[in-house]
Amino acid sequence: MPASPRKVISRRGNKKLKPALFLSAFAALHHPRSRAYYDRKRAEGKRHNQALIALTRRRSDVLFAMLRDGTLYEDPQPVPISSAA
Repeated sequence: MPASPRKVISRRGNKKLKPALFLSAFAALHHPRSRAYYDRKRAEGKRHNQALIALTRRRSDVLFAMLRDGTLYEDPQPVPISSAA
């Protein structure tokens, strides 16, 4: 037996961070862009939990990119539709 016990690495992720991210995604359903993404996933045939997991993953990807780049989140502004005259 080794002198020091081996660390057991969890393959399920951080047990405190995961619920926080899910709660964040659930609260984000009031944001128009997040709601549109959730509705799009539901239209693809995903169930509520699957769509929420997809939204959580998307939000965590954005959070990681913000930390990596050292930037703040800026909600993209919609591009105005030019009228054809």
